[in-house]
Amino acid sequence: MGTLLERVAAGDREAISRCVGEFGPLVWALVSRRLGRGADAEDLVQEILLEVWRHASRYDPQRSSEATFVAVIARRRLIDRSRRAAARPEDATYEIELPSEQQRQMEASVDARRVLKELESFPEEQKKVLMLATLNGLSHSEIAEHTKLPLGTVKTHVRRGLNAIRERLRSKSSEPRQRVDEPKEGA
Repeated sequence: MGTLLERVAAGDREAISRCVGEFGPLVWALVSRRLGRGADAEDLVQEILLEVWRHASRYDPQRSSEATFVAVIARRRLIDRSRRAAARPEDATYEIELPSEQQRQMEASVDARRVLKELESFPEEQKKVLMLATLNGLSHSEIAEHTKLPLGTVKTHVRRGLNAIRERLRSKSSEPRQRVDEPKEGA
């Protein structure tokens, strides 16, 4: 009979319906967290589910779970959408107040840059494992296979690395920040 995605790839209508019911909430959660709950989010969820249907034949149960496969497609589509939005030329002569969702996206972008900066100080092996897990969305077993590291080592690198980044960012966020438009003391 095969996995749900294998049945979707074979054109099984019941499997397609089950796939939407099973993975729709996961995709919705990922998309709405980034875009909010508007029409854009609904459109993107539909695009992602359509892409899952189109690429279901690429699913390999030996490499990842079905949920991971779907989440990676969703994450990649969200990244593509962010890149397209960032590539649009903007008129810098007008100042506008950003809606709260756009502000959150900008803050997330700043946070991502801070995380990447923190990653630079990690040992090369751990940095590679963390990037494969967070940026590429690979599972621990996929990373172990890709890097030829033992699975336990991969899990340890990810757990310790994420904890270290969290602590570093937490300690830096508790330091008082100076606003850009404020003069420095003694200046």
